[in-house]
Amino acid sequence: MINTLLLTGFDPFGGEAINPSWEAVRALDGSTLGRYRVQAAQLPTSFARAGVTLREAMAVCNPAAVICVGQAGGRPDITLERVAINLADARIADNDGDQPTDDEVVPGGPAAYWTTLPVKALRRAVLEAGIPCSVSYTAGTFVCNAIFYTLMHELARRQEAERIPAGFIHIPFLPRQAAAYPGKPSMSLDAIVEGLRTVILHADAEEERGSSAGTLHG
Repeated sequence: MINTLLLTGFDPFGGEAINPSWEAVRALDGSTLGRYRVQAAQLPTSFARAGVTLREAMAVCNPAAVICVGQAGGRPDITLERVAINLADARIADNDGDQPTDDEVVPGGPAAYWTTLPVKALRRAVLEAGIPCSVSYTAGTFVCNAIFYTLMHELARRQEAERIPAGFIHIPFLPRQAAAYPGKPSMSLDAIVEGLRTVILHADAEEERGSSAGTLHG
């Protein structure tokens, strides 16, 4: 049985002309990978609008898995995020000009949520494909973390957080972006797409999670 995997990327932000997350995500739109057919959606880099757009996309395609992808300029590899925190604290303004400071993503929500992606198994698979990859314990406090938290909160609200693979992945600059930032690492679009393809193919991998599923309370 083929199920839908919702794969999201962001529009450009911070003065960039492109966002590699959307370029990579849309390259996989319509692909059938393992038991999933990929449905791509672009999210606005906006604290106020990204979650609305995500929920609308989820309502349309009723996904059996959700992976959100975002740009992390300066990181050297595909980064599998393990935890989303209930904090919006922006170093720069989003695309609506909003720049929250010490706000909660969801007022009164849990302090944090763990991903339900098998991140260590995914890291092994991506590394075996010859693509740099690591597990991260901070998704930052910008819109990427906010959408990661929003996703996991929405699934928890639906009592689906333990049932479907869901989480967030950061990716590096493309080379043409990094050229404007001397010394910053980059990764080719082909490598990023192959890394995401590998993640999707292994999204249902078995992994010992122990107590790392669910929420963290402050």
